[in-house]
Amino acid sequence: MLNFLLRRILAGLATLLVALFLMYLLVDRAIDPLQDLLESTAPNKQQLIDARIDQLNLDTNVVVRFFQWFGNLLTGDFGIAWRSGQAVGDLLAHAIGSTLQLVTAATVLSLVVGVTVGIVSALRQYSGFDYGIIFLSFLLYSLPSFWVAVLLKQWAAIGFNDFLKDPVIAWSVIAGISALAGLFWSLAVGGRAARRWQVFGVAFAATFAMFTYLQLSGWWERPQIGPLLLLILAGGSAVAIAAVFAGVHNRRAMWTGLTTVGVGLALYLPMQVVFDSIDVNNWIIFGFAVLAMAVGFLIGRLYGGPDWGISARTGAAVAFITGGLIYVDQVMQVWPPYFRALSGRPIPTFGDRTPNLGGNYWVGVLDSFTHLLLPTATLVLIAFAAYTRYSRSSMLEVMSQDYIRTARAKGLPERAVVVRHGFRNTLIPLATIVPIDIITLIGGAVITEAVFARPGMGQLFVRSLEQAEIEPVMGYLLITATLAIIANIVADIVYASIDPRIRLDA
Repeated sequence: MLNFLLRRILAGLATLLVALFLMYLLVDRAIDPLQDLLESTAPNKQQLIDARIDQLNLDTNVVVRFFQWFGNLLTGDFGIAWRSGQAVGDLLAHAIGSTLQLVTAATVLSLVVGVTVGIVSALRQYSGFDYGIIFLSFLLYSLPSFWVAVLLKQWAAIGFNDFLKDPVIAWSVIAGISALAGLFWSLAVGGRAARRWQVFGVAFAATFAMFTYLQLSGWWERPQIGPLLLLILAGGSAVAIAAVFAGVHNRRAMWTGLTTVGVGLALYLPMQVVFDSIDVNNWIIFGFAVLAMAVGFLIGRLYGGPDWGISARTGAAVAFITGGLIYVDQVMQVWPPYFRALSGRPIPTFGDRTPNLGGNYWVGVLDSFTHLLLPTATLVLIAFAAYTRYSRSSMLEVMSQDYIRTARAKGLPERAVVVRHGFRNTLIPLATIVPIDIITLIGGAVITEAVFARPGMGQLFVRSLEQAEIEPVMGYLLITATLAIIANIVADIVYASIDPRIRLDA
């Protein structure tokens, strides 16, 4: 492993140096810092041109200028954006922070949803659900991102803001949504006709009951999770996680998940007091998340048994979800003042924060979330289509292998065959795709950021090119190239950790 890392790091540094040199030559050739002056009609035009040539050192050979820039870079000096006078390091810090928020949310959501739906689609091959997912994934994959973004601005932002003026949903619409939910789950679960009708009825009733609760409780005016929804959502997650990864007959895992939910419910009110009495920040929230997962892991360990590891992992996953729901509930509690501060239109269509908003940590989190909502949805819809196709094709290939037939012949339940033998090997192709996709997004979802006027890496790159500022462009290229090299190394390591046949030091 150490030899592999050393070789790849040295090769990556050499590649980075060559790439930066070539890009510096190309960018210098592509931009013209004197263009605005050459088109000027000022009487002292030549003086202004000479002053800018001296300011930007343009009379020096481009190769010499590259090594001057690179030498400054080794000392930690990224340069200055000459038009604004701002330090490039500060510009990059703000841009990459905004982009990382977007990339993290979009990647996690698209991976979880896309891989899950793709695997279910493969397990229901040639069914109505499979055909529907294939059609949907091809449709979303072919749509231009700017068109999806514009539609979301119109219907998910402007339309929802208008809906909040009088948040009442017609009962016929609720019935239609419930019917679609019932149809989706009946096709996803599959089975005989009687079972499908049973699943349809349960899903229809659950969806209709949920929307009835939202309608009659005034949830749209004051959204919150509260103990009741916490019990339903966390309890349902506990049952689902235990059933999928341990089986419905593994009582220790099932009781671990339910006990973890009970502990979360018991701590719901005390955590409200804790959040109100301390100065909360992201590091404290991270610490609480780690502590919650440790408690869930401990609960699973205390239940014991020969397969206590499955119970412990189930407890940790359920604890993370339960803690996340409590965190979201705390954020929702500041919705009324936030709603009033934005004049009843809380879903923004541009930027990454509301200017001069004020408020505490929770208001800032809610404001960041509302600004992330539309651009994240845009990226998720596009990426979901790709990850669904990848995971479906990979799962179909894996489930046709000899070792899957052997596992079934040994009498293993279908759940164990799919989860323990199929799912892990399905992730192998994704291990090489996902890291590269993440770095591509960090490089800037240029079109999405442009539509939503989000000041991320892509916008910084485009704006710097338009203004003929080479230092910000090179800073952008340095970060994206470095992350691309790291992503390739990480992809190899993840690939080897998933597939034991791969040896990094071979």
